[in-house]
Amino acid sequence: MRRAIPLAALAIALIAGATSRTSAQAPTETKARVDIVTSDVDRFYALYDDPDIAAQPDGLAARYLADASPGLREFMVMRRITPERVAKALRDKPHLYREARGCAQKLGNVRGRLVSATDRLAALYSAAIFPPITIALSRGAPVAAANGKGLYVSLEALCAAKFMEADDEDRFVHVIAHEYVHAQQPLAQVEDRDETVLRAALIEGAAEFIAEQMSGSAAYTHLHRWAKGREKELESAFLAEKDGKAIGSRWLYNQLGSEDWPGDLGYWVGYRVAKAHYQRASDKAKAIREIIDMDDPAAFLAESGWTPGMKL
Repeated sequence: MRRAIPLAALAIALIAGATSRTSAQAPTETKARVDIVTSDVDRFYALYDDPDIAAQPDGLAARYLADASPGLREFMVMRRITPERVAKALRDKPHLYREARGCAQKLGNVRGRLVSATDRLAALYSAAIFPPITIALSRGAPVAAANGKGLYVSLEALCAAKFMEADDEDRFVHVIAHEYVHAQQPLAQVEDRDETVLRAALIEGAAEFIAEQMSGSAAYTHLHRWAKGREKELESAFLAEKDGKAIGSRWLYNQLGSEDWPGDLGYWVGYRVAKAHYQRASDKAKAIREIIDMDDPAAFLAESGWTPGMKL
C-alpha cells in the first residue's frame, strides 16, 4: 500500500487516582498511544438502516459526508471522496456496504489489538510516532491513505480485500500495522514517481516485516503462500529487474495481478530481505532500527546477507 506520512508523536497522559485516607496514591492508568476514530461508521449505518434515507443514495451520501469527522474530511480531500462518488458506489456496488457491516461489528476487537500492536511498536522502536487512525466508509476505494494529520482506512474497501487474509479482524489489524510502519520510515516520506523496484520493495517489505513483529503477521500473507517453493526463481528474477521503475513493473502497485503472477510480489521479496538482515544481526534491537531507518536501499541489500532462494 502507498506509504503514510508521519505526525508529531501523541502525548501519553497519566490519569492520577484518588488519594486514599492514608494518602497512598491509587494506581495510575496509561492512556492508549493511538486514537482510533470509528464514529463515521456508526453515523453511516444509522443512516443506512433508515429505509427512507437508504432509498435515496444521493441523499444518504450527502447527509453522511456533511457531518464527517476531521479525519474523514482529510480523507475526502486526499482521495476525492464526494457525495456524488459515494452515491455512485452505493448504487453500483451495494454489496460492499452490506458486507462491510460484518467488519464494522468487529472494530471493537480490532481496536484492542491495535492498541497492543502499538505498544509492541513502542517497545521495539523508541523513536516511534503514533498517528491517529480514522476508519470510515468511503467510495469503495482506496483501502487506506495518510497525510500529515493521520491514517485513514476505508472500511468497505478493506473488508472486501479478502484475498489478502480471510479473517476480517486479522486483516484489519495486520494491514493497519503495515501502514503504521510506513509512518515511521524516513525513506517512505519522500514520494518519487521514478522510484526503482528495489527502493519500493524494500520500503514495503520492511513494513511487512515490522508489522509482523508488532501484530503477529505480515499483511500480505497470500504472497507468502503463493511463492512457497518458488523462492530462488522469483528472487533471481527480482534481482535482474531491481533497477527498473516500480510503477508499471510486475513487482509493485499492479493491483491483484493474475493467478500466474500476483500483484505486489515485491512486498514479499522486500520482506525476505528485511528478515535476512534481522536474522543475521547479533543486536536485534539495532537491526529493527536499521530496517525502519533505512535510507540507502542498495547498501541495505548488500549488507543484509540476502541471496535469492535462501532459507529463512
